[in-house]
Amino acid sequence: MKILRLLHRWTGGLIGLLLALLGFTGALLVHEDAFLRATLPHAADAQRQDAATLGAMATKVFAAKDRPRSIVLATERMGLHKLAYKKEQQAAFADQDGNIVQAWTSNWARPEAWLFDLHRKLFNGDAGEIVGGVAGLAGLGFVITGLILWWPTRRMFHLRLWPQMMKRAAIVHHHRDLGVLIAPLLILSLATGAAMNLKWFSNALRAPFSSAAVMEKASAAPKIKGGKLAKDLDWTKVVAQAQARFPGAEVRTIGLPAKAGGLIGIRLRQQAEWLPNGRSMVWFDPATGKMVASRDAQAMPLGSRIANLDFPLHAAKVGGLPYRLVMTVSGLALTLLGTLAVVTFWGNPAGAPKRRKPKLKVVAQAA
Repeated sequence: MKILRLLHRWTGGLIGLLLALLGFTGALLVHEDAFLRATLPHAADAQRQDAATLGAMATKVFAAKDRPRSIVLATERMGLHKLAYKKEQQAAFADQDGNIVQAWTSNWARPEAWLFDLHRKLFNGDAGEIVGGVAGLAGLGFVITGLILWWPTRRMFHLRLWPQMMKRAAIVHHHRDLGVLIAPLLILSLATGAAMNLKWFSNALRAPFSSAAVMEKASAAPKIKGGKLAKDLDWTKVVAQAQARFPGAEVRTIGLPAKAGGLIGIRLRQQAEWLPNGRSMVWFDPATGKMVASRDAQAMPLGSRIANLDFPLHAAKVGGLPYRLVMTVSGLALTLLGTLAVVTFWGNPAGAPKRRKPKLKVVAQAA
């Protein structure tokens, strides 16, 4: 237990602030749609999913001189489409008729964009994504060792949202009890976050259900060569074909070929799918608009279907407002736990109670 306690303390002392940062930014991102609705025109518009509207919008957007490479369509909670361009940080919001509402070329121009970049990649691209994933694994170890260390002291449990006093003993007591109370949510957040950032960890979690090779094959795009994108492509017909392939599904993204010979890809979310943009796919020849392949997300291997739950559970994209509030509490609790862990550790890295110096008694000697 002494070694375990030492490991727990040093883990918290070294990465506590990073975990606090991830928790706080995550708690804010859970409410991204509400922020957009409050700050952007047409963001509260009702979602339109008919083929004619989507087709007319796609025709207008893809005919623009500065053509985007893909469109993420409006949802029930956010009435704007998001356009992504070839340049990594270039993007725009458009209303459901295809009119640009706001465009930007740097993540710093949009609060939710740089906040997501900070939370997911720590402003450092792929390297930051790996660091965030490793921090998630370290956080899991932090929670598990904390639960083991808490067990012998379980009879001293008290529910407090804040330490009784800002002294080390009270902070440690609060840290221990709050940690065990929120542990299930922390495990869920940290495990799903690490799985999204670290492919090997995700594959390891799904290995009992499906092998990595099987999942990779199931998610691969079809090996079909497409023609050159037609200037007069009938987008209404293309969207209608996708809707006919998966009746009742919500059309979520429309993407142009990434390179010559590629295919147009449309993602749909079937009612049984939790992932906001779904994993059901329909591919089309860019030259003719003819459907050439499709993929039913509900027929994918079990491991892939489980992996598709990571993001909606992590980002509270299911469960409505109650679950968003639950994940907000989880993020804020991680912020508090991580911050106080650093404060108590660096205030006393050895972990030993500070002993008071004995007062010297002056004894008067008789003259």
